[in-house]
Amino acid sequence: MSNKISSKNPSKFLSRRDFLKTTALGSLVMGASFILPNWAALARMPKMHKNPLAIPPLEKGKKQDDLTIFDLEIQDGVTEFFSGTKTATRGVNGSYLGPTLRMNNGDRVRLNVKNSIGETTTLHWHGLHIPAKYDGGPHQPIKHNETWSPEFTIMQKAANFWYHPHLMGKTAEHVWQGIAGLIIIDDEESKSLALPNEYGIDDIPLVLQDRRFFQDGSITYSPSRHDIMMGMVGGVPLANGTITPYFKATKQLLRLRLLNGANASIYELGFSDGRVFKQIATDGSMLEKPFETSSLLLAPGERAEIIVDVRGQENFMLVSKPAAMMGGNMGGGNMGGGMMGSNNSNEEYGGIFNFLEIQPVKNLIKSPPVPMKLTTINWLDPKTADNERSFEMAMQMGPMMMLGLGKSHTINGKSMKMKRIDETIKLDAIEIWELSNISNYPHPFHVHDVQFQIISRNGKKPHQGERGLKDTVLVNPNEIVRFIAKFDDFADPDNPYMYHCHILEHEDAGMMGQFVVV
Repeated sequence: MSNKISSKNPSKFLSRRDFLKTTALGSLVMGASFILPNWAALARMPKMHKNPLAIPPLEKGKKQDDLTIFDLEIQDGVTEFFSGTKTATRGVNGSYLGPTLRMNNGDRVRLNVKNSIGETTTLHWHGLHIPAKYDGGPHQPIKHNETWSPEFTIMQKAANFWYHPHLMGKTAEHVWQGIAGLIIIDDEESKSLALPNEYGIDDIPLVLQDRRFFQDGSITYSPSRHDIMMGMVGGVPLANGTITPYFKATKQLLRLRLLNGANASIYELGFSDGRVFKQIATDGSMLEKPFETSSLLLAPGERAEIIVDVRGQENFMLVSKPAAMMGGNMGGGNMGGGMMGSNNSNEEYGGIFNFLEIQPVKNLIKSPPVPMKLTTINWLDPKTADNERSFEMAMQMGPMMMLGLGKSHTINGKSMKMKRIDETIKLDAIEIWELSNISNYPHPFHVHDVQFQIISRNGKKPHQGERGLKDTVLVNPNEIVRFIAKFDDFADPDNPYMYHCHILEHEDAGMMGQFVVV
């Protein structure tokens, strides 16, 4: 079978009802938000079985003097999501997704990224504070058969970051095909904490996604005009590229490093039995203390760490509710009003995504209690801000836009232009950015270079689960989010950083801008 990804006819989907009649999918139903009804269909696939959760290989790099070197190859491949059915995919050092890269604060690293997919792409280090010329955005393309070798020092608190393509106009397609992976940063503080830390045993990375499968098993990226406007979503959930996965838990406490790696879906995560868990980290840092909750909202690009006590007699599921219907409980906004799918029944267009079945063994190994204090964050005082900027996200929904004419996705009335610098920021400036969403659709706003601190949502303090360092924040319709950040260490008048909506179709359609630090 060719490992090239070919075009398919997107009309070859079964209805969801017919799919459930012909498979053992059981409770695996549509859970991704913002579904166009005709796309609530899934493909006719072989009978589905539970599969052991794939754990991405852990890559710590190789030492060379004062450098830690990582060798990465972006490549074509073939993946069996369903037993006996081969799917053309792309990945890093493998057929789908990539290894977990583990680094330490203070490490000097070199990442040798070879492109072997037959077309230009990039690899962006999402969330890392690094020089703009090494950011891996649209200004650092890697041509086929070329190797790009950025070298920089890790300057982060302990947290989870990730890497993914960021080519102008092709980000959504390349991520959909499978090019992505996690980055774990450790520091001395995190190493001293009595947290679950055996990778693959009680410390588990989870890349959460959803995909559409055609009758031949392909996941070809073939978005409709509606998909471009609203974001590409799928009906089959994946955890680390595994469909219907299970994990046998052998210790009382299980640490899950969660990444929403979807193109457009917003996940409302919790457990099938409603059990409470402890959130210990967000995008760019641990929380100062654990936060007990039973629900966690993650938009595309966002990360979080949770610890769950698995003790009990029954297996249970990590699930996602359809977030379009949840009302945006994390920020207090209204995410569901007026959006496609928000008034449809769960049976046909909503329901629950079963991401992972957790199977506790009978004799669990005892885990130490979760520490009450995790880190200390240097909170910036808004009174010390040197400047304020406003960013207005909008979507034009008229017939001209649906035909592809005019600017459909904008920030401050402008669509992304590679040769235009939108904002110029002084080195070491502390700035407040005010984000307003005047569309009827939520937008996760991501800014490169810095980790920021959320000040408020519509004038109210952020949810406790957001009181850490962040690089991506969900902005609900008719909501105003304010954050503060310091733009230090790196100045470059020629190489810009990006800010954009992390619904990847929105980014590709123009909801992105550029800034330089001088």
